[in-house]
Amino acid sequence: MAAMTDGLVLPPGSGRLMGASGMTLKVGAEHSARWSVFEAVVGPGFDVGAHFHDEAEELFYVLDGELDLLAFEPTVRTSGNWQSWQSESGQKVARGGPGSLMYVPAGCPHGFANPGTAPARMLFLAAPAGHEHYIMEIAGILEGGGPPDQQAVAEVRSRHGIHQLTQMVPGR
Repeated sequence: MAAMTDGLVLPPGSGRLMGASGMTLKVGAEHSARWSVFEAVVGPGFDVGAHFHDEAEELFYVLDGELDLLAFEPTVRTSGNWQSWQSESGQKVARGGPGSLMYVPAGCPHGFANPGTAPARMLFLAAPAGHEHYIMEIAGILEGGGPPDQQAVAEVRSRHGIHQLTQMVPGR
């Protein structure tokens, strides 16, 4: 990466669309060694599936709509519906609307899903930079429409230091 001495100003709607992922890359490894920043449109019914990262930290900020948000270690990691998980301290999955923020440290199980009938929008940051490479691989799996190949999703996640706990579910 070449040293960048100037900042970056992007007008609304700009950035690089990341295939069928619903994400637009705003800042990535070509700009920063520290983080990747995306604007994400999460369709109704989409569930990223609970997972955790070996090294990456993430931050999600809901702009429009509502998302179910998970960011804790559950008492039991069931393979099905993570929306019913609960932590030992009693923490449960939260429903977050505009202005809600979720921070996820490395190693913390997390997920998001759109339970509504309208798309949700969020600002999504991942550190360190380079998360766009993972997003593009996942977008390639999602391009066929229909249910994603769960084995392919798990393999891509594994290559990127991500451990899948529940399956990804496409939107409606």
